[in-house]
Amino acid sequence: MRRRGPFPHLIRTAAGLGRHAAQVVPVLDGHAPPDPAGYAGVIVTGSGAMVTDREPWSEATADWLRRAAEHGLPMLGICYGHQLIAQAFGGEVAWNPEGREMGTVPVRLHAEAAHDPLFKHLPSEFPAQTTHLQTVLSAPPGAVVLARSALDGCQAFRLGERVWGLQFHPEFGVVHMRGYIDARREALKREGHCHVRMLESVRPAPAARDVLRRFVRHALAQRHG
Repeated sequence: MRRRGPFPHLIRTAAGLGRHAAQVVPVLDGHAPPDPAGYAGVIVTGSGAMVTDREPWSEATADWLRRAAEHGLPMLGICYGHQLIAQAFGGEVAWNPEGREMGTVPVRLHAEAAHDPLFKHLPSEFPAQTTHLQTVLSAPPGAVVLARSALDGCQAFRLGERVWGLQFHPEFGVVHMRGYIDARREALKREGHCHVRMLESVRPAPAARDVLRRFVRHALAQRHG
């Protein structure tokens, strides 16, 4: 999996962005995000950390996200990023009471998704790649929950008109998902899951990836509109 690149590389390529179209800021290493002015949008990646640990770099990033939202910067959080945005704007993040969610799972849209810029025209149910232990128990005040799965009641939300969170990984392909399952096979076994059956159930998730590309197009349209 390391050979396939870190989260920023996976997201950039899945989003259809060129090498120089995105700036990566490694906040985990203490780098501060730049002034939001001049950017079309921000994507907050996944992480092996836990939002509830409230690490200094994570809290600093949450502060920056709040400031960026005041400037009207479109933002999309993925997995950890989804949870961090939720917590930053008053939502509740905790360990998922349903346990680990992993593999290709059906994501079901709520009726509100029919009017959302990223989700409208998508099927009412589509497969998505997931791997997480924590979850958004409560979306931020005023947010609209757009999707759910069997083990997670908040697979996606929108706050206002320019802020989204996705619990699933739109950047993951079949190879990435199988790699993560294989890497977690011992943990899955301890939790009573059969990683072999999980591997066999992995399938492509083009609709989930389309959400990521729609965000990029939406952010660029907002900038040039």
